[in-house]
Amino acid sequence: MTTLYKTPAKGPGGAARLLRYLAMPIFLAFACLALYLYIGSKDLDSIERRSINANVITARLIEHIQLAAVSTVIVVVLAVGVGILLTRPFARRVTTPIVGIANIGQAIPSIGLLAILAVVWAGGFWPAVVALVAYSFLSILRNTMVGLQQVDRSTIEASRGMGMTKTAVLFRIEMPLAVPIILAGIRTALIINVGTATLTTFTGAGTLGELINNALRLGREDTVLVVGSGLTAILALFIDWLASVAEDVLRPKGL
Repeated sequence: MTTLYKTPAKGPGGAARLLRYLAMPIFLAFACLALYLYIGSKDLDSIERRSINANVITARLIEHIQLAAVSTVIVVVLAVGVGILLTRPFARRVTTPIVGIANIGQAIPSIGLLAILAVVWAGGFWPAVVALVAYSFLSILRNTMVGLQQVDRSTIEASRGMGMTKTAVLFRIEMPLAVPIILAGIRTALIINVGTATLTTFTGAGTLGELINNALRLGREDTVLVVGSGLTAILALFIDWLASVAEDVLRPKGL
């Protein structure tokens, strides 16, 4: 009697994930190439060559990335920490006022917040960081609180019944279960910071917004503006792709 064995078919999950990981970088590489070919086809004058040469673009791009990265790290540390504290029983009375204050930071238009900081504080890198932190604080705070509050209370009580301390329950049970929601908030804040960073050029922080501002002032919309806005969009999409990969990697197994 012959027994037939069937080899399990490999599911499409691995291929689909690989395609999802590679599709965006490939698209962005083609976008960069298209932008390069477009500018290369133009007969640039002296003003345009000074505005969009390799040294200027690299410097503005580095400023943009540094500003977005520093502001995101600071807001993650602050917002996640505050979100954890506000979900503890002893902080119930101050939860609503603090969330209301966080709402103010996002309710004020970003350019208005930058203008206020420019008036009360000299322009530059750190005032821009403060503005971006205030503007993106709410998204991480809210997601941290929601993520921790959605953890099943029976799971927490069972862990406490097994002898775990409150601190152990927080870091071994609550935080891992809340990680997917917290990561979604961090991803949102990161994209907010990348986009809003272009406005910090008005406070002397540089960034790719300087290219956009110069293009509008000098009437170079078909060259300098295309480079500035195109690179900003490409950077935002690339950062969003990196954040999506980080979500997959950092998400606890089984969630």
